[in-house]
Amino acid sequence: MDNSLYNMIQHHSTTDNIESLGTDRKITGKELKSEEEFRIQLSVLVELLDEKSLINKNEYQRIVSMRLHELSKALAFEEMDEEI
Repeated sequence: MDNSLYNMIQHHSTTDNIESLGTDRKITGKELKSEEEFRIQLSVLVELLDEKSLINKNEYQRIVSMRLHELSKALAFEEMDEEI
């Protein structure tokens, strides 16, 4: 693992709560749901890591798509199994 990525992970693992990352702000519009806020935080993190060449954004998106597809199939099979 790249040392700068490792240091970043170590630094953020010592914070009190992962949800507090990037949330110190004034709310000037409609308050976001926690899922929306988390999705935005993750998107920004992926963009920053891609810009610093620590990850490949396209590869990350491909792997996430595959995992989501696998999970979706597993849940569908589980549901079909319960019906039988």
